[in-house]
Amino acid sequence: MVACTVTEECPVAVPADLLWKVALSRGDTSTLLKACAGMVDAIDVEGDGAPGTVSTMTLNPATGDAKVLKTRVVARDAAAKVLRSEHEIEGGEIAALLKSHVTEVTVVPAGEGACVAKVTVEYECINGEPLSPENQAKLVNGYLGLFKKVEEYVVAHPGEVA
Repeated sequence: MVACTVTEECPVAVPADLLWKVALSRGDTSTLLKACAGMVDAIDVEGDGAPGTVSTMTLNPATGDAKVLKTRVVARDAAAKVLRSEHEIEGGEIAALLKSHVTEVTVVPAGEGACVAKVTVEYECINGEPLSPENQAKLVNGYLGLFKKVEEYVVAHPGEVA
């Protein structure tokens, strides 16, 4: 069995505190749902965001064959803006290849009104081989896509989220 890692960074034109609050706090998910309309249909959160909290995102069929993303918080450091989670994907080409995967998301301030979202995905495939570069990109870009949707929404609706 081979454990593999892929890391990508994404600049976001939203302050780090705001991206953390909307995309990663798992408190009030109403703004995240608005921001991810067409990508995420529903979010069910069991817990208070601390380790052990389980979030279930029902994905919109327009996003592809994946139907549900279930996430369990392993560690959360709100001050450092670091979230480590275990995931299960139901449906889709990538899910059929994965035995397990864990993400670590770090949100770093990058000047006035901007930040960088860094996503590291550690994964293990059922066949023991690494994912192809194309499938690695699909896996990590699924998470980065959420941050870009939040960015688009917050920029288009200034003042809605404080």
